[in-house]
Amino acid sequence: MTDPRLMAVSDLHVRYPDNRAVVESLRPSGEHDWLIVAGDVAEQVEDVTWALGVLRERFARVVWVPGNHELWTRAKDPVQLRGVARYLALVQACRELDVLTPEDPFPVWDGPGGPVTVAPLFAFYDYSFLPDGTANAQEGLAAAYAAGVVCTDEHVLHPDPYPDRAAWCAARIEESERRLDACDPDLPTVLVNHWPLTRHPTDVLRYPEFALWCGTTRTADWHVRYRAAAVVYGHLHIPRVTWEDGVRFVEASLGYPREWRPRDARNGTVVTELLPRQVLPAP
Repeated sequence: MTDPRLMAVSDLHVRYPDNRAVVESLRPSGEHDWLIVAGDVAEQVEDVTWALGVLRERFARVVWVPGNHELWTRAKDPVQLRGVARYLALVQACRELDVLTPEDPFPVWDGPGGPVTVAPLFAFYDYSFLPDGTANAQEGLAAAYAAGVVCTDEHVLHPDPYPDRAAWCAARIEESERRLDACDPDLPTVLVNHWPLTRHPTDVLRYPEFALWCGTTRTADWHVRYRAAAVVYGHLHIPRVTWEDGVRFVEASLGYPREWRPRDARNGTVVTELLPRQVLPAP
């Protein structure tokens, strides 16, 4: 019998048929495995619920956090909810599937590598990952626009009812800190967020200005402050493991087919052999 594992995947982007096929192929190693899904499942609610429903049927527990793509509201989207209303509709859809979200009590993983509190978070960005030579968000955005590096969020991720995305981010950070402060101080955590919690993972971006849409400096010490045994994130589509302050950071992205197919060809691997990524016990 295989020991239970805490696994993770991110950025499934199932509107692509090849990625949809990957989701259909994902399987646990045993009946007690848990799966973290760290955002960017899809843009449309029906695709998000399809993927999470498939995974929930297979894994003993599924924990989801939103990415920016789930929060997009495009003109042709059958669900025209925006901002907080869209996020809460996704939370309700997850609850109907028995999938945990940042709005639910944090579960405790008691399997190998535990016990740890698994903390799904929704803390996104406030334009504080500034490009070199800029001093504030306004200058940073101007530099990004001048370089032709502009995230689609600027057009379709609406912050309603907040005045802007930075204000929504501030509210989410306060809520996340409140929840994390209330956790059992005797237990380590696995922190789960779609966006990186520190600036370091963005150092390898091909277009450094894109870091503006990748996180906030306000979460830079969370892995230390909240006793992280591991941090799971996505968003960058650069799957790898890095270490900061002795803490293991797992970027668990699948990404777009145009990204993972060449990577598999170069490395002589098959993406389904690498996903989901093992978080606990630490491999």
